[in-house]
Amino acid sequence: MDLILLSRLQFAMTVFFHFIFVPLTLGLSVLLAIMETMYVRTGNEDYKRMVKFWGKLFLINFVLGVVTGITLEFQFGTNWSRYSAFVGDIFGSLLAIEATVAFFLESTFIAVWAFGWERVSKKMHCFAIWMVAIAGNLSALWIILANGFMQNPVGYVMRNGRAELDDFFAVLTNPYAWGEYFHTVSSAWMLGGFFVLGVAAWHLARKNEVSLFTKAVKIAAPFTLIMALVVAAAGHHQGMNVAKLQPAKMAAMESHWTTQKNAPMYVFVWPDQENGKNAIEALPIPGMMSWIAFGDANAEVKGLSDFPKEDIPPVLPTFLSFRFMVAFGGLFIFMAAWAMWRRNNLGEDKYLSKILPWMIPVPYVVIMAGWTVAEVGRQPWIVYNLMRTSDAVSPVPAQSVLVSFLAFLAIYTLLGIIDIWLLRKFARKGPEPANTAEEA
Repeated sequence: MDLILLSRLQFAMTVFFHFIFVPLTLGLSVLLAIMETMYVRTGNEDYKRMVKFWGKLFLINFVLGVVTGITLEFQFGTNWSRYSAFVGDIFGSLLAIEATVAFFLESTFIAVWAFGWERVSKKMHCFAIWMVAIAGNLSALWIILANGFMQNPVGYVMRNGRAELDDFFAVLTNPYAWGEYFHTVSSAWMLGGFFVLGVAAWHLARKNEVSLFTKAVKIAAPFTLIMALVVAAAGHHQGMNVAKLQPAKMAAMESHWTTQKNAPMYVFVWPDQENGKNAIEALPIPGMMSWIAFGDANAEVKGLSDFPKEDIPPVLPTFLSFRFMVAFGGLFIFMAAWAMWRRNNLGEDKYLSKILPWMIPVPYVVIMAGWTVAEVGRQPWIVYNLMRTSDAVSPVPAQSVLVSFLAFLAIYTLLGIIDIWLLRKFARKGPEPANTAEEA
C-alpha cells in the first residue's frame, strides 16, 4: 500500500464531499437574503413563506457542511503533519481567523435567523440573514487565501527549514488567491441559483403554488444569468493568472507540449504523457491559446517539454477536467438565459420545466472539475515550487490511513444519503400552506 496515494485519496474524498455543502450554503444564503429583503419591503406573505421554505433546505445543508468541515481540518495534523510543520505559521493563521471571526459570526447570526421568527423585528431578522450570507462568503475568503498560498506562495521567509510569515499583507493581496476566490464564489452563487430554479421548475410543472414559485424564479433567473456570466469572466481572468504564475499547470490544462509563439488551440486533443506529445491534434485555432493565456495572440506559451519530467502534473485528468468545466460553463449561460426569457411563465415551457430539475446536480460536478484542475494541476507540489506532496505526508503506517479512509468513506456515504433524502423530501413537499405558515 502506498502511504502517499492513500493520504491523497482520503483528503480528496473528504474535501470533495465537504465541498458538496459549501457552494449551496454560499449561494442560497445570498438568495435568501434577497428574498427576505423583498418580504420586508413589500410585506407580501408569499416572500415570507418562500424564505421559510428555502431556509429549511439551507439549514439542512448548513448543518451537514459544518460536520464534514470539522473532520476535514483535523487531517492537516493526522495525514499531513510535515506540511503543517512546514507552513503552519502561515496556513494556521489564516484558518484561525476563518474560525474565530467568520465562522463564529456566521454561527451566531444563523441562530438568530433560525429561531428569531416573530421574536425579533422584521428588519433585525432580515439583517441576520444578510450577516449569515456575508460571514459565510467571508469564511470562504480565508480558506481560499490559505489555498492561494499553496498555489502561489508569497509573504514568507525561510527560517530553520520552515516557511515563516514575513508579510501578512502580501498573503492577503495574493493575486492568485483573489482570482480563485471570485471564480469559486461566483460559481457557488450560480449553483444556488440553479438549485432554486430547479426546485421551482419542478413545482411549477405540477401547478403547485404558482404565484410563490413564479416570484422565486423572477428572483433566481436574473441572479443565475448574471452569475453564469461572471463565472466565465472570472474563469478567464484566473486562467491568465495560471499562465503567469503556474505555467506547467497552464500547459497541462491545454495539453501543450512545445514552447511557441502564436500558440494554437486545438478543438480535438488527446494527451499522450508517456511519450511527451498528443496522440490526437485536430482543428487548430491559430494564436488562440496565446491570446487566452496572455491577451496577445503572438505571446509565447511554454510547453510541457520544457519542464523536468518529475515536475509535470498528471496531464490527462487536468486537461479533461478543464475542457469539461469550460464546456459546461457555456451550457450554464444558455440555460440561465433560457430561464430568464421564460421567467414569467416558466411552468408553461414543458421542456425547460423538465430540464431544470435535472440541472441541479450539474454545477456540483463542474465545480469539482474546477477544483481538480486547481489541485491536480499543481502536482507534484503541495506548495508550488516550495514543497513536494511526497515530502508533506505524515509518517504513519499506510494500514492506518487505509482504515481511516474506509471509515470516512462509509460515514460520508451515509451522510450523503441522509442529505439527499432530506433535501428531496422537503423540496418536494413545498412551502407550508398560507393559512398555517405562522404555526409551522
